[in-house]
Amino acid sequence: MNYYFVFLLQSILPLALLLGCYRVNYPETSIKKLFWLTFFGLAFGIVISLNYPTGQKAALVQNAGLLFTFVLFYVCQFFSSRFLANAWQFILSLIAGLLWAKDPNIAAITNTDVINTEFILHLSAVILGLFFCIFIAVYLVLLFGQSKKLQKLTALRLIIITVITALLIIPTAGELLLNLMKLQVLDLTKARLSFVAKAGNITTYFNYINAGLLLFIIAAFALKVYSPYKTQAQNETQPIEKRKKTALMRNAYKTLLWGVFAVFTLIGSQLYWDLVASQPPRLSEALPVNLDQNNNVRIPIEQVKDGKLHRFVWIAGDGKAVRFFIINRSSKNLSLAAVFDACILCGDQGYVMEGDQVVCVGCGVRMFIPSIGKPGGCNPVPIENWQQENGEVVISRKSLEDGLNYFSTIVELDVQDPVDGTKLKNTTAEHKYNYDGITYFFANEQNLNAFRDDPVRYIEKTGGAR
Repeated sequence: MNYYFVFLLQSILPLALLLGCYRVNYPETSIKKLFWLTFFGLAFGIVISLNYPTGQKAALVQNAGLLFTFVLFYVCQFFSSRFLANAWQFILSLIAGLLWAKDPNIAAITNTDVINTEFILHLSAVILGLFFCIFIAVYLVLLFGQSKKLQKLTALRLIIITVITALLIIPTAGELLLNLMKLQVLDLTKARLSFVAKAGNITTYFNYINAGLLLFIIAAFALKVYSPYKTQAQNETQPIEKRKKTALMRNAYKTLLWGVFAVFTLIGSQLYWDLVASQPPRLSEALPVNLDQNNNVRIPIEQVKDGKLHRFVWIAGDGKAVRFFIINRSSKNLSLAAVFDACILCGDQGYVMEGDQVVCVGCGVRMFIPSIGKPGGCNPVPIENWQQENGEVVISRKSLEDGLNYFSTIVELDVQDPVDGTKLKNTTAEHKYNYDGITYFFANEQNLNAFRDDPVRYIEKTGGAR
């Protein structure tokens, strides 16, 4: 949900700020007309974006058109016309819809053909984001409208329009330059690629920049408008005039509070996405297990029958960590599954349990829990030949070793060269040799060759140390 709110603001809020600053000179326009201009603009922009042809030439035309439009909009700031104001209301709303619909994840608002909770939450985030953008535009009209009577903040409004227009032009110019290089109209150079990369990264900071601009506007309003109103109200002695000036001061104070609320909402939403929502799920701690004298891992069934995901890790002789988990697939009876914490498609990123669902960290697919333990798809890789006996899950060393190739994590171990007893670390030893299913580490190539020629001699000498 947070994703759709934050990324809608990245696409639309800069344009809402532009419209809010621009329409200050046209406060008499009816709300009904503004609503329909905005609605049809957004709708047409979304439809155009979703049906726009793919390919570099089409992208070149689109980016060139956007760049020209932003430059033209800035020039029109210096001309007063109600017709132009209404035209730009429609055009900028169309561009807002166009930019938002370019989000490659827009189709993931729902992954089913029915209305479910996930769809409602995602759609609510989109609607809430639109209302927030409209609120910001209206807020700026009211804020600058209050200061207009005092002929203050006029220069600030033009500065804000200039900054936001530049912020929109830079990434668009970067995409246009990339199109030209891909079409081989321009040569591919390091400097141009660097500009494209840096220009594209600006969009990820749009919400922080927008919040900073809003905060700057609020601070200027507090200094240039609210503070004089407050001083005048405190110094006024005539009762009627004092009430009027107090009312102006209170209105300005409320305007400040709403602005602070908007800034905190904007920064809070983006920070939550950056620090929490965008982070991949974290795996629960894996419980270490060891082999018994029969080279089996034994886990009490009582420990794993509660329907939760129970993660374990076995460290092989070479230090490779093999994770697996056991889960009871039924809430009514005992139906255990023992599987590696990895899949063939997504690798060893693992699985987490969210509520009563098991989710693949790699691709976010939710598992049908009764199918866990069966091969195929995003299901975790099954462990072969495990058994239930005497109230325990029994997994052989051979079955665990079958999963070595699915994992890449190496745990640092203290090991010993079986030839001369040198103490080593498995992660730094350059020479190793696998014999009878056990990995041995060596301080040098001579010791490796000596062991390879007569391994039994050295194993008996060291008692199997490795």
